[in-house]
Amino acid sequence: MTVTVETLEKLERKITLTLPVGTIQSEVDSRLKKLARTVKMDGFRPGKVPMNVVAQRYGYSVHYEVMNDKVGEAFSQAANEAKLRVAGQPRITEKEDAPEGELAFDAVFEVFPDVKINDLSGAEVEKLSAEVGEDAIDKTLDILRKQRRTFAQRAQDAVAQDGDRVTVDFEGKIDGEPFQGGKAEDFQFVVGEGQMLKEFEDAVRGMKSGDSRTFPLSFPADYHGKDVAGKQADFLVTVKKIEASHLPEVNEQLAKSLGIAEATVEGLRADIKRNLEREVKFRLLARNKNAVMDALVANAELDLPNASVQSEVSRMVEGARAELKQRGIKDADKAPIPDEVFRPQAERRVRLGLVVAELVRANNLQAKPEQIKAHIDELAASYEKPADVVRWYFSDNNRLAEVEAVVIENNVTDFVLGKAKVNEKSVSFDELMAQQQG
Repeated sequence: MTVTVETLEKLERKITLTLPVGTIQSEVDSRLKKLARTVKMDGFRPGKVPMNVVAQRYGYSVHYEVMNDKVGEAFSQAANEAKLRVAGQPRITEKEDAPEGELAFDAVFEVFPDVKINDLSGAEVEKLSAEVGEDAIDKTLDILRKQRRTFAQRAQDAVAQDGDRVTVDFEGKIDGEPFQGGKAEDFQFVVGEGQMLKEFEDAVRGMKSGDSRTFPLSFPADYHGKDVAGKQADFLVTVKKIEASHLPEVNEQLAKSLGIAEATVEGLRADIKRNLEREVKFRLLARNKNAVMDALVANAELDLPNASVQSEVSRMVEGARAELKQRGIKDADKAPIPDEVFRPQAERRVRLGLVVAELVRANNLQAKPEQIKAHIDELAASYEKPADVVRWYFSDNNRLAEVEAVVIENNVTDFVLGKAKVNEKSVSFDELMAQQQG
């Protein structure tokens, strides 16, 4: 087959396909004969339906199937012969001026771009580092102790203070009217931990059991309850019970209750440090990987295939609808979500995917089996039964593919950091933990 490829615009191409009418008809006849052997129709025994009746009933649908199959085969063959990497599905239309005895079609489609990655030695990447200090271990210990604290009722004349658990009844009104979610009985929260809005905590702090108080409360403009966001309410709160919290001592008993193999204070602190260092390592890797990817995209030149971007947009819209459905939103699958909301993110993902794929191909950065195994071992190390977690990963090809993708990204990160101008920056543990993960 001689294939002529016409360039329309940037990545858009056009191929004209021709098929002999006889080939189409021959395949249609063959499929109808095969169908006639099994088709069931009223008034005829199975396999005894006349061909003209079968053709009359099924001819159109079989002809449509054959046309789709044959045109698809012809397009695949033509694209392979022309060594084209097709992005997305072609738009195929039949031509009217086909030669006698032939059918002609125009296939318009996009191809994947050539990716040019400029010299990475000129790229600048900020690389963060962080250490796990004693203060980070102390803070984690405090969190673990809070998770295991106990509460004991205070005396009747004691006042509520930070750290106390209070049981309250409350009712809020806006312009004298109750509102949804503004009333509760026997509601518990710990004072000073930010579970409630500041004005609510300030009102309860200093109250005694049996006390009631009315106070104004302004809901923030970005409050999650849209009906009350930005509005002012008047609340009546009654304190029914105040309980003082008791934190367990940092001792061997606490270490034992946490399942630490070496049930000593030193063993507990060492275990916390190992877990924090693992978390720091993954966070640094994620943050530095994002910085590398930004530099990589900035140093690459390519056109984006619209078909790939649209496919990614559609995938993200479906993901958003699935998330809405999970939250219990009614008719989430019909939610009007404009494509433009996700287009910038989709364009970046497609661009990054093409650039990374080219860098991996050109520099042999594929994931090696031993790298995949090492990464899974590291992921499993923080679990109680690491061997079970390792088996879980290796029992599913999709999970393995996800790990492989991460390892490839790590290889790309190391490769770029080895080429670029790296600006080292040390940050505190708290700073790193506060940063959003991309």
